[in-house]
Amino acid sequence: MTRKIVLIAALVCGIAAALLSKIYIGAKERAIANELSRIKDRYGEIEVLCFKADTPAGTELRRKDLGLKTVPALGLRGQAITEDDLQSVLGRKTTIGHARGDVLFWTDIDGGDLRDKGLSGDIKRQMRAISIDCQGSAAVSGMVRANDHVDVIGTFVFPGADGTVRNGTVVTCTILQNVLVLAKGQTTSKSDALSSFGDQTVTLEVTPREAEMLAFAQQMKGRLVLTLRNRNDSSFERELPQVDYERIKREIESLNLVRQQKLGH
Repeated sequence: MTRKIVLIAALVCGIAAALLSKIYIGAKERAIANELSRIKDRYGEIEVLCFKADTPAGTELRRKDLGLKTVPALGLRGQAITEDDLQSVLGRKTTIGHARGDVLFWTDIDGGDLRDKGLSGDIKRQMRAISIDCQGSAAVSGMVRANDHVDVIGTFVFPGADGTVRNGTVVTCTILQNVLVLAKGQTTSKSDALSSFGDQTVTLEVTPREAEMLAFAQQMKGRLVLTLRNRNDSSFERELPQVDYERIKREIESLNLVRQQKLGH
């Protein structure tokens, strides 16, 4: 009898737990639905093109590569590509790699929106364009082009204990990683003319805070250098150290050994 009572009690508890779970899940689903409805009412919706599968940079787009996705319109209208412009992107190449489900932006297409020759249309919302002085070897011998991705490295002279630059310390550090190049000189991805080797400025797409850092860095006594990345490489190096003469002298041998190991030598 006792065993039967225990089994009945366990069954009742199980049913109660299932009912409570169903009520909880239902409440969560209603909350999510209400939030989606609120977003829709406040920001509106827009149907845009998206990638059906992981797509590497340099892919020539075909109809089967693209699907449709409904997203909040705020911040995407005029930036994301809609079905109305599908024919304008077919046969054109992607400038960066994308994951399945990613929204297709005009800045992701080689040449961008051909109806808009200005640079402002290429800048994503909540981002900024800033130009920095880079010439010759500082811009990879002039081979940095619009739609490339770069890291920005700065070398600065910090004043010494006496407050003078003469007795200061030279320090190099990576300021920004994986930054999109919007233009070289006055040549963007939509320009007809080719950049000349003598162009001294490179325009980058950055956040407002990053723009402040770059503006400050250009005012310091030092030099900014760009390193060019593979378009498919979105990796991020954490805790990159500041480099001075003592660090180079201390670590140059181990750095070379690591590089040789990566090359398989």
